[in-house]
Amino acid sequence: CCRRRRRAPVSTRTQQNRALAGVCGVAIIALVAMLASATGSTPDVPVANAEGARPQAQPEYAAAPASEAQVATAPPAAEGISVAAVGDIVMGTPQFGLPPANGSALFSRVKPLLTGDVVVGNLEEALATGPSTKCGGSATGTCYAFASPPSYARNLKAAGFTAMNIANNHSHDWGPSGMRSTVRALDAVGLLHTGRPGEIAVQTTAGGTKVAFIGLAPYSWSQNALDIPAAVRLVRKAAKMAPIVIVNAHVGAEGARYRNVPRGMETYLGEPRGETRRLAQSLIDAGADMFVGHGPHVMRGMEFRRGRLIAYSLGNFLGYKTFNTSGYSGMSGVLTAKLAPDGRFESGRIIPARLDSTGIPSPGGSTARDVAQLSRQDFGGTAARVAANGRITAP
Repeated sequence: CCRRRRRAPVSTRTQQNRALAGVCGVAIIALVAMLASATGSTPDVPVANAEGARPQAQPEYAAAPASEAQVATAPPAAEGISVAAVGDIVMGTPQFGLPPANGSALFSRVKPLLTGDVVVGNLEEALATGPSTKCGGSATGTCYAFASPPSYARNLKAAGFTAMNIANNHSHDWGPSGMRSTVRALDAVGLLHTGRPGEIAVQTTAGGTKVAFIGLAPYSWSQNALDIPAAVRLVRKAAKMAPIVIVNAHVGAEGARYRNVPRGMETYLGEPRGETRRLAQSLIDAGADMFVGHGPHVMRGMEFRRGRLIAYSLGNFLGYKTFNTSGYSGMSGVLTAKLAPDGRFESGRIIPARLDSTGIPSPGGSTARDVAQLSRQDFGGTAARVAANGRITAP
């Protein structure tokens, strides 16, 4: 379609310049690619709940994490982080009553303890209204369904939390619609959440360090804790997204009879509740830097593996008129830790707390002494050393 034009002769100097420009252009393109890989820059990668952004709508409540091929290896953290972690939280439910002033004072006694770059808890309820699907429209007798109004999400934000685990046996009490309502409520106040299938939340701290969160529970509506190989794969994926990975797992049998961590599968009322030891140790081996357990509703012991801390259960933290608060069930605490840039444990402490008869926590109690004893009993040479003042050191 076009006639060829006869080209004028090109000098040797011009040919050399063109060749040099071509080589430089290839080098520049390669350099840009190398820089993008080194900084973890991956344009248009869908990451579930990344850095507080509202995730795109997915079928039901399945998350849509980035594929392993799409996510670059996370660069090393510039600095370490401080962590505060607690156990189970229920801010009230219509079955037993909701707190006065919309729950605005629930955390007031312990708010000074909830400080850190990362503050994480287990939200063991839905944030939803309407009838419970779990109990056929109402929660009576031995059917317990936990939900607070969606507006209560602001109580969590005001208390200092930065991320909530929503993988547990009560987050689904209002069904898939209740789960969606919970996610919307947390998104609305800027709280990260994790625990749905495949979901990884990523927080960037004020110092610029990225922290990835994964939540697990032994149920199909969550990232299933019974499938340890799948959990391992998710941790490995998270480790490519952030240099520090924190796992929350709602596993284990319930009650004071189950304060010790057994070997093998735990069951409760005929329901499998996970191979707690193998799960925690496998995830640390896969790249997790801290394992925070809850579910037994009592404090359990702690151990170290590869320089990382495993806290097998932090018990109840707040349960307004819902949890049993007598004896060991009323013992609580805030786990604080300083993690190095590579995720290794540097220092930490258990700050004791105690739940009153209504399930509201206050500082105080013998939690540190009890955790020290349980750790020695269950883990021997790998047990965390917990001093009388709650200070935690590696063996």
